[in-house]
Amino acid sequence: MSRYSMAQIVSLTGINSHTLRKWESRYDFLIPERTDTNIRFYSDAQLKKLLNISILRGQGVRLSAIGQMTDEEIHKMVAEALIGSDQDAEVKALVLSMINLDEQEFDNIIKSHILKNGILNTFTEVIYPFLHKVGVLWGINKIMPAQEHFVSNLIRQKICSAIDLLPIAPKNAPRIIMFLAEGENHEIGLLLACFIAKKLGWRVYYLGQNVPHDNLKTMANLVKPNYFLTFFVTTTPSVIEEKIIKLSSETQTPLLFSGNPLNSPIKNNDLLIYLESPTDLIVVLEKELTTS
Repeated sequence: MSRYSMAQIVSLTGINSHTLRKWESRYDFLIPERTDTNIRFYSDAQLKKLLNISILRGQGVRLSAIGQMTDEEIHKMVAEALIGSDQDAEVKALVLSMINLDEQEFDNIIKSHILKNGILNTFTEVIYPFLHKVGVLWGINKIMPAQEHFVSNLIRQKICSAIDLLPIAPKNAPRIIMFLAEGENHEIGLLLACFIAKKLGWRVYYLGQNVPHDNLKTMANLVKPNYFLTFFVTTTPSVIEEKIIKLSSETQTPLLFSGNPLNSPIKNNDLLIYLESPTDLIVVLEKELTTS
């Protein structure tokens, strides 16, 4: 059984600590366990219940009513609530489906949002925030590799299917080379960026994982890209900085990068653009389209 601190529960559910303490004093089904030093912690079952509660509270359901429901009744009401729910509720529901390894529920949520809001909005407003939640759980060792691989492969399938439906941009379209550097293997963010760029009409040269540095220089000479784009998951900032500085200085090509945020002054380099979210990428690519 996993243990979650109050801070972790707040991050995953969006319920603030004051509210959690208030609920704890009023409802016996929300009382956390405590360590030998009297520090609160929450179980897997409590995390799932609090995620469901957060979704239902967003729909105006009173906590006292939720406390009288069985788990089956709560699940049914959550499923009904998601039909007209906001994006935050859908992200929380995706977290639940990952923890439960529920492919059908995961698929239903994604398809429903695509029908309501389109593929691009689904990827940027639901899947990307969901991946952030996965990163939180991964970082605190609260999900198994199998759970992360389970959802990653489901998302990969959907993004790849969406990319296949997009036309190849004309040869005179702006060009972008997308890659993961040697030692980088987490490809979901790069695939999402590929979909966004192709959707906006860019000509994408997608190189995938573990691309050797010398190959990137060769590609820069052949393609003459407007941008490079990459993601870093490594937690060693010095390694990230070394790779970024070397590539941009040798090719004189602007580099868009995301993933592990940096506190270094290199973020202010004119050739280096840090992307905090898919929206940042969309802004950069759309601006280039209007000026090229």
